[in-house]
Amino acid sequence: MIPHAPLNDALELASEWPQLLAQAQRLAHSFALGGHGRRRAGAGDIFWQFRPAQAGDSLRAIDWRRSARADDQFVRENEWQAAQSVQFWVDTSASMYFASEGSSKHFRAAMLALAVGVLLSDAGEKIGSSDGLLPAKPGRAQIPALAQVFSRISDDDFGTPQTDDLKPHSLAVFVSDFFGDFAKLERAVTSAADQQIAGALLMVLDPQEVNFPFAGRTLFESMSGGLRYESQKADGLRAKYRSALQDRQAALASLAQSVGWQFQCHTTDQPASAGLMWLYQALEYRR
Repeated sequence: MIPHAPLNDALELASEWPQLLAQAQRLAHSFALGGHGRRRAGAGDIFWQFRPAQAGDSLRAIDWRRSARADDQFVRENEWQAAQSVQFWVDTSASMYFASEGSSKHFRAAMLALAVGVLLSDAGEKIGSSDGLLPAKPGRAQIPALAQVFSRISDDDFGTPQTDDLKPHSLAVFVSDFFGDFAKLERAVTSAADQQIAGALLMVLDPQEVNFPFAGRTLFESMSGGLRYESQKADGLRAKYRSALQDRQAALASLAQSVGWQFQCHTTDQPASAGLMWLYQALEYRR
């Protein structure tokens, strides 16, 4: 049988949220941002940079004092300061509570989402959930509230992003193992993209789900216990399983690319900082 933490253990997560929040905040604060935030030109009062004047720039945009010190004309740009809305969906379905060792996929997914939420909140952005339970707002009070949303346990074997309450022209972050119905995921992502929503898909897997180390007689059972399959020679399934996983990852990457989103796979034996760096940079690219 595949080793896993019983689903009932998920009911004890409420007592672990203080630890989750602490880890997410520690991870966020250890992340070297450098030039973070909304470092692009736009409406604002904070000076950002001078750039050479281009065709189409009005005479009013020219900074004549800076231009007088050179042969070229320069435009003064201020930093864009309009707050962006970023809405999260972290899969809380049964499959996310699998853990061959250490933390479950759900714990890692929630920690990464919360950590990037801390960084975004510190940068002045609005954060919330995609399901409408937590409307996107600025302020650090959103972090523990977001953690409570992530703690809502689903009875489903696999999850599908909820997009009905996504705000047009915002950013979306979907974190899951994405083992569910691909057609439902595709509809959710394309629906979001149709509302001019950019985003990122972060696939979180357990190392056993990548390596498939099973051999001999093995009973495979879903986390809810609703799906069971027994094999007398599990190692004979390895090549077919790995091919299916690669096909799913390729489909996810293709879906993301087709709507201008970002996709990455992260395993729970990798440093959490690697997942956070990718996720933050994926969002920074779109902000």
